[in-house]
Amino acid sequence: MERNLTTGSIWKNIFYFSLPYLLSYFLQTLYGMADLFIIGQFDGAAGTTAVSIGSQVMHMITVIIVGLAMGTTVSIAQAVGAKDKKQASRCTGNTITLFLGVSVVLMVILLLLVKPIVLVMSTPSEAVSGTVAYLTICFIGIPFITAYNIISSIFRGLGDSKSPMYFIAVACAANIALDYLFMGALHLGPSGAALGTTLSQTLSVILALIAIRKRDTGIRLTRSDLSPQTAVMGQILKIGVPIALQDGFIQIAFIIITIIANRRGLEAAAAVGIVEKIISFLFLIPSSMLSTVSALGAQNIGAGKQKRAEQTMWCAALIAVVFGLIVAITIQFISVPVVCLFTTDAEVARLGGQYIRGYIWDCIFAGVHFTFSGYFCACGRSEFSFLHNIIAILLVRIPGVYLTSIWFPDTLFPMGIATACGSLTSIIICLLVFRYLKKKPIRTAV
Repeated sequence: MERNLTTGSIWKNIFYFSLPYLLSYFLQTLYGMADLFIIGQFDGAAGTTAVSIGSQVMHMITVIIVGLAMGTTVSIAQAVGAKDKKQASRCTGNTITLFLGVSVVLMVILLLLVKPIVLVMSTPSEAVSGTVAYLTICFIGIPFITAYNIISSIFRGLGDSKSPMYFIAVACAANIALDYLFMGALHLGPSGAALGTTLSQTLSVILALIAIRKRDTGIRLTRSDLSPQTAVMGQILKIGVPIALQDGFIQIAFIIITIIANRRGLEAAAAVGIVEKIISFLFLIPSSMLSTVSALGAQNIGAGKQKRAEQTMWCAALIAVVFGLIVAITIQFISVPVVCLFTTDAEVARLGGQYIRGYIWDCIFAGVHFTFSGYFCACGRSEFSFLHNIIAILLVRIPGVYLTSIWFPDTLFPMGIATACGSLTSIIICLLVFRYLKKKPIRTAV
């Protein structure tokens, strides 16, 4: 259902929109965490490494798709804020047409490149076959992964973050059950993890399509809305492409970090893979602020309420900072026990504890620059989100991790600190960009 987020309490709107999104993201994150947890109970370090590397590649692909879909969320939200339902319908129809083609092409390309991708990841030899099997099955399911995320972006653009939560809740429960069936009962290893994830995502798409047919979304699609329109697709891509590139480069940076860790041995590779999963869980609230500020900010900007959009950003940033401080301080005392939830290997737990104690400070800094990125997207200036991230990645994050891995060969703690410094650099750039944008008129799609 369409919801107007341009009036009422800003705090109330943030919580109303972000909590269902947070739960959706939490459930989606459980996909990867469940895979890693369950295979850790039934397989060794090789199987755990295969799933952690394979799921990291899949996470990168998924966030790129989600980033591209941000163009849909913002375009629809601006149209809703301006009360232009015809424009919202055009954006929805062109999104369906655009991403249908993108998903099929992406699936074919990735299936052809699966082995080179595994080699580029510097996958330990013991885990190569498992990683190839995991990725092959997941790549076949890319059209369903794309469909779920696109449908979710449409609902969020309408101000409805609850429906995607319902879809993914059922799929997550199915994924956990299938993981125990495929990996526990049938002993399929990494292939079982991939089958559980792909089949569950397919289920979520089926549920979403049923809901669209039965629910009044406020959008009436016609055949002309599905026909490619240069202006509409251009606006979606103008906002979505920089975000997709930004998210893609962030994930590439994490993959490079994984490669650096892989070269330090199987235990370090497993430790970094486990911590990345934990971090993805802890980043739920910071990440939800990006989507929340994008949707709420876009509706307010579409309605001509720029000041309210700015206030939404600052409120979200405060939420991210408070949460980040609490988590970062807590992890300093329970780092090893947390890692032990995912492994019984003492050395992997020790190394993982070192890495997460440094990395966890990124939860504060990333949360702040996520909210800035959400505001830039709402303004239709997502290129600035790409700018601050690529500068931080190339000048700080990757060089910092590489150098600390050389200078400190006996600990992963400095590598974790280096990743947090990358996000701190992003905040500085975001503050400069925000001051610049305040002096410029906002351009919208409607």
